[in-house]
Amino acid sequence: RCVLKELESLGKALYGAKLIAQRFQVRNCSHHKDPVSGSACLLSMIEEGNPHHFFIATQDQDLANKVKKKAGVPLLFIIQNTMVLDKPSPKSLAFVQKLQTNQLVPEHQKQSIVQLKEKEGLAKQEGEKRRKRKRAGGPNPLSCLKKKKKKTQEGQEPSAEKNKRRKRKRKR
Repeated sequence: RCVLKELESLGKALYGAKLIAQRFQVRNCSHHKDPVSGSACLLSMIEEGNPHHFFIATQDQDLANKVKKKAGVPLLFIIQNTMVLDKPSPKSLAFVQKLQTNQLVPEHQKQSIVQLKEKEGLAKQEGEKRRKRKRAGGPNPLSCLKKKKKKTQEGQEPSAEKNKRRKRKRKR
């Protein structure tokens, strides 16, 4: 609502932007009675870890820099009529890395798991890994087929066919 109020106050110069902004769903903010600037309103909506999973789309560099300082807020901007999703900020990457390390099993628990598996006989041993030997294959099944006999045409003798074949001359 604060963004729409700000666009109304800027007049006819940004009338097109106001029409585009009105097409989208209007979210209620905490300062609907006394509106603040659009960037301040957007920053207040993504505080406390962005619980509603908002994306921020802006061309304002100051707002973009402030958004990058917060973890878990995707940033959109426009380059030559194309919407671009900015790469995650270092703050977001550090936050994700922290979450992943907290979810992993501690090292001492991993060692105790390995020891329990060895006691139960579930652990894989080094000697058990063997490669399968390739066995000698048989002959090619196509080479084992019987050769087909040529059918002779009626009225011709097989000896006549032999005479028709050419013999190649060797060049010396």
